[in-house]
Amino acid sequence: MPRWRLPPKPRVPWPVASGPGRCTANSRELTKNARAKFDQRFIDEVDPDRVLPESERLRRAEHARKAYFTRLALLSGEGPQAAEAPSSR
Repeated sequence: MPRWRLPPKPRVPWPVASGPGRCTANSRELTKNARAKFDQRFIDEVDPDRVLPESERLRRAEHARKAYFTRLALLSGEGPQAAEAPSSR
């Protein structure tokens, strides 16, 4: 039986092979709109009617953002521990 081989893969520069976000010199430029929308979420959460002064609105939005990420970290830490804990049965 003859042995056959797959043709060799073409050599591609590393940044191209690792995904579209890494091809640019400034990948933050690609996510600028998404980050702005994400930050807007916290501003809308703390002052949906826009009655607070701008400085207070931004301060509260920053606190809401920190609370969001703190809660995320807490939940991510509980996941593996909850799976390892013995059941109460």
